[in-house]
Amino acid sequence: MTQSTRQTKDAKSTKTSEQENEKQTVGQTDLTKKGEEISEKLDDLLDEIDELLEENADEFVKGYIQRGGQ
Repeated sequence: MTQSTRQTKDAKSTKTSEQENEKQTVGQTDLTKKGEEISEKLDDLLDEIDELLEENADEFVKGYIQRGGQ
């Protein structure tokens, strides 16, 4: 194989590797954004649960009190 043929193959291989790395980076960025969105939604849900428990703490505790042999 001649040197110029090797250089052409190496250049194509490098270009392909760079494109794959770009795709992975974009994919990772998308996953990071989705993860952050899910985390925010979960935090909002937990905040809502905390608020409800603060308002209805007595009722919540009474629901778990065992009564006469239960």
